Amino acid sequence: MTNTTKALQYYCGYIAIVGRPNVGKSTLLNHLLKQKLSITSRKPQTTRNTILGIKTIDNFQMVFVDTPGMHLGEKKAMNRMMNRSASSVLHDVDLILFVVDRLTFNREDQFVLQQIRQTQLPVILVINKIDKLEKKADLLPYLAEVSAREQFSEIVPVSAMNEQDIEHLEAVIKPYIPPADSFFYDAEQITDRSDRFVVSEIIREKITRMLGEELPHNVAVEIEDFEEKASIFHIHALILVEKKGQKNIVIGDKGSRIKQIGQTAREDIEKLLEKKVNLKLWVKVRSGWSDDERALKSLGLDN
Repeated sequence: MTNTTKALQYYCGYIAIVGRPNVGKSTLLNHLLKQKLSITSRKPQTTRNTILGIKTIDNFQMVFVDTPGMHLGEKKAMNRMMNRSASSVLHDVDLILFVVDRLTFNREDQFVLQQIRQTQLPVILVINKIDKLEKKADLLPYLAEVSAREQFSEIVPVSAMNEQDIEHLEAVIKPYIPPADSFFYDAEQITDRSDRFVVSEIIREKITRMLGEELPHNVAVEIEDFEEKASIFHIHALILVEKKGQKNIVIGDKGSRIKQIGQTAREDIEKLLEKKVNLKLWVKVRSGWSDDERALKSLGLDN
């Protein structure tokens, strides 16, 4: 008699998280991963790049692709690139999570749905932010409305902040993950992005959160130096704006704002790198960068 051991069956799949700006896609990804990866703010179009978030549970590996919000009406090169980036992802995944805000389905949601329809992929409609509903009964007519628009594979109402909702969403996702010979990524890996990239995003998040409506979207962060010496990371970052007035806003009175941005960013960066960080920030005016495809590519905003 011979003993045979049945090989473990792996399941691996790519899952796109798509939707219009500001519906909570990045917050959803962060809670799915139980770790902050994508930057968030109340400002639309905060996410500019596609970001992979990798979650491995037992023999399942779910590779979530957080995308920039698809949007209408913006004509700058940066906006065109963001839309192209989000749309291109749809043809390279196994499943789509279409995220919408509770009780809202507007022209931009319809625009996203039109892109999704071209894929013929299974789509889970994720109705986010249901914790903000005054009456849960208000969700019923909305469910009827969205069901009439499209035959979604599943409809899952969630609050991205609620752990039970996230666990339920994961359970709904799992049957759509295809079998694989092995994992696509190491089981311990949570993203394909470098620490350098994540650090630049942390700094940009702090700028966006702190300055709110005072500063438009045309701000970028470029890491000029990223080096570890004697167990301390020395990071020099350039904050790019398009106008002198914007530079003054970022710096603040006697440098108060840029100092605060640096302090709050450093705290998150030290958590990420698990080392002490020496962070230095500069602000530079680079006119027209957000409408210059060459400049955007040099900043890594074409992927």
